[in-house]
Amino acid sequence: MQPKTGHRHPITATIAEINDIFSRIGFSLAEGPEMEKEHYNFDRLNVAKDHPSRDMQDTFWLKSEDVDEPTVLRTHTSPVQARYMDTHKPPIRIIVPGKVFRNEATDATHEAQFYQLEGLCVDEEINLGHLKGVLEYFFSNFLKGEVEVRFRPSFFPFVEPGLEVDMRLLSGESKLKGKWVEIFGAGMVHPNVLKESGIDPKKYTGYAFGGGIDRLIMIKYGIDDVRNLYAGDLRLVNQF
Repeated sequence: MQPKTGHRHPITATIAEINDIFSRIGFSLAEGPEMEKEHYNFDRLNVAKDHPSRDMQDTFWLKSEDVDEPTVLRTHTSPVQARYMDTHKPPIRIIVPGKVFRNEATDATHEAQFYQLEGLCVDEEINLGHLKGVLEYFFSNFLKGEVEVRFRPSFFPFVEPGLEVDMRLLSGESKLKGKWVEIFGAGMVHPNVLKESGIDPKKYTGYAFGGGIDRLIMIKYGIDDVRNLYAGDLRLVNQF
């Protein structure tokens, strides 16, 4: 009699699937620390000193007596961009899946900790057309159907211009078919971020994008409460 064997959690399996899709078009996987220095989490990403995300109410700060410099539970995976550019020069193509932390109440669509996917491409003559093509490729492969992507203007300190990314399923059986869904934030990497990383913004340009892996799972599998992914309920986990 064969013993029962375990299997990967849906979040772990999804990260592996995402990595496989991006690896086919030349992206490598990068990782970084979940306890991050203020320097990398905010300063290197062009986040102003008075930005609300630096407040105690929005971010988990470690006690000053426990660290040698201001440190937070990272609020996004973007610090990995800066760390990667410290040791790598263009061309750069990476994705960064990992856990992030926000000091906020939880509900069906928000958690104080969740998984985020970050993407970064830096090379000569990179533009928003490249970003749109990559995102349409990814969403179409991940959701197993034709997907349309559109951009709307937005603001994020580390990109210029900043964009909200919406997607719309054009085929398949999902109840979201035909509806526009806000899914990612994105934009062209801010010249200040490139300069701080020792990359000449007059020679190189790049795009970055980021969004919740949990949200991608909820859309793909029709899960209506993000907290179910962390509850350890085998009735959900064993469906994968």
